[in-house]
Amino acid sequence: MKYRPSRRTRRFGIGAAAITVLAGMNGPALYRFSSDKYHAYRINQPEYKAENGHWDVVDVPEAYRINTIHAALLHTGKVLLVAGSGNNAKNFAAKSFRSVLWDPEKNTFTNIPTPKDLFCSGHSQLPDGKLLVAGGTQRYEKLRGNVEKAGGLMFVHNESPDKPKTLPAGTRFTGKENGKTFESKDPILVPRAKKSNNRKGKVTVIASTARVYVEALRKGKKYQTGTEDNYRISGLKGKDKRNFYGIAQKLSFDKKDFQGIKQAYEFDPEAERYVPVDPMNEARWYPTLTPLQDGKVLAVSGLDAIGQVVPGKNEIYDPKTNKWKYLPKKRFFPTYPALFLTDKGRIFYTGSNAGYGPDDKGRTPGIWDLKTNRFDVIPGISDSDALETSMSVLLPPAQDQRYMVQGGGGVGEDPKSSAKTRIVDLHADKPRFRDGPDLYAKARYPSSVILPDDTVLTTNGSGDYRGRGATNVLKAELYNPKSNTARAVADPLVGRNYHSGALLLPDGRVMTFGSDSLFADKANTTPGEFQQQIDLYTPPYLFRDSRPKLADTAPRTVKLGGKTTYRTAYASAITKMRLIRPGSFTHVTNVEQRSIALDFTRAKDGVTVTLPKDSSVVPPGWYMLNAVDDQGTPSKAVWVKVSVPKNPKKK
Repeated sequence: MKYRPSRRTRRFGIGAAAITVLAGMNGPALYRFSSDKYHAYRINQPEYKAENGHWDVVDVPEAYRINTIHAALLHTGKVLLVAGSGNNAKNFAAKSFRSVLWDPEKNTFTNIPTPKDLFCSGHSQLPDGKLLVAGGTQRYEKLRGNVEKAGGLMFVHNESPDKPKTLPAGTRFTGKENGKTFESKDPILVPRAKKSNNRKGKVTVIASTARVYVEALRKGKKYQTGTEDNYRISGLKGKDKRNFYGIAQKLSFDKKDFQGIKQAYEFDPEAERYVPVDPMNEARWYPTLTPLQDGKVLAVSGLDAIGQVVPGKNEIYDPKTNKWKYLPKKRFFPTYPALFLTDKGRIFYTGSNAGYGPDDKGRTPGIWDLKTNRFDVIPGISDSDALETSMSVLLPPAQDQRYMVQGGGGVGEDPKSSAKTRIVDLHADKPRFRDGPDLYAKARYPSSVILPDDTVLTTNGSGDYRGRGATNVLKAELYNPKSNTARAVADPLVGRNYHSGALLLPDGRVMTFGSDSLFADKANTTPGEFQQQIDLYTPPYLFRDSRPKLADTAPRTVKLGGKTTYRTAYASAITKMRLIRPGSFTHVTNVEQRSIALDFTRAKDGVTVTLPKDSSVVPPGWYMLNAVDDQGTPSKAVWVKVSVPKNPKKK
């Protein structure tokens, strides 16, 4: 008898066939689902965390989500997040400028009134714990085709040696030949002319010059100019009409770059507000601020009030007087140059930078003596044409004076990127860069943080300009300077490229923030959105069974060369004491962070540390002090204030 399947069997067979067909059609999706499930399971296993660390998302209420461009750890343990206008022209036009203060321990947030657009400013930790914030945005760029009014650079001259003159914003300049009128967008101070005596006693007057950006009064191509002309200045009378005049070349519809501001502020962590101080001598957008051994701060580069890179006019801020003073001689750098204070009181330029400047000027690494303006080139750096958007780190401990330059890319929107790490020992007889282990990928905008156990966490970046072509790198690694090796750790949760960064927190975790992708898709057709998510990386050392603890946690002040003692029940297990300067990160630049090895002695129930005597190794200010045990596990940090030396040590 021929077999005939039952109705139930037929139904089951048909269902099984359908499932098989559906599984075939949806196999990739099912695989991804199961793969994601397994990945989520795997990265949450204790063994995995102990080996690779773990990432978590910070719960940020919507009212406090901003486009974090800058972040600085304060000695209160809180983090100042600064957006300003957040690379959003609509916010700039509406004068909507944002800063938020975040307490990582309590996960609380406070909106901070922000007086100016501090977007793309510079910042530095001051000896008293305040944060110096200088520069920012006066005008957003306008690309060719979006410029509505003809404009450009006006050189304003003064032939009078008797007096300077301030011309207010809105001052009008009318061409003698072309008859066209333009007005200034900002006030301008024109210095008095200089007198010069020759050998025969004849006095020559040398006219002074100042620059200001001007625009036509009306929209339209007919108001642009094509040749150089002299310009009369409206509102002047008597001798001033002859002594003050303008000269401009072509005033056109060319691309207009960002413009900087001169304003500077000290953010007070105790009062939690910005306090205005004297403005800089130069407007700066994309400047670097570097702490010096006497507590003063060096300000370098940036785009000025007319959108050009500041032509080598660098200045120093004195927190005692709240005033700025030019360095006597000029030295040119591209914007956001990585400038570190060395242990000989000089400045090391690693070659890292982030943005604007010619490709053949100011990009060579070297050591700069501020007093003599001498610059000694450091040779040997690989991928020397890919240092823009690279990350630079003073490797721990700071006394060794070894620096690493990581990744980077070509100048401007060049698609070139590099996986190179380059290391230089400034204590060598003839310092020279040599390659270290390659990064996890070719990466522009990697973020690196020095950890208390003397390793360096590096994370993220992108393979092309601002993540173009969906090139965000979702990788992280720990580099060990002692063995000169790197190993992969847990992958970050989101992509981070331009306008991103990372900071070490007092509890030993690392925060990452920001990212400003140009596009959101591989085809570069959908505009990107700013990544407002903040993540926390918990390193492997925080997944161990025990952790040292320093009991006397009240902040204290210690002099250079001084000693201080902390109670601890873990004294016998402590193998390192590290003094870590709080970071201040923006645009792949954090020249603040440094980890200093401290001499120490153990007692039965405590540890006594001795600070170095050299203020160029330990610039004055607040520091995190960590004890590290024989397993490499650091304590939570206690805060120490290093006082300003009376006579900074010089070598």
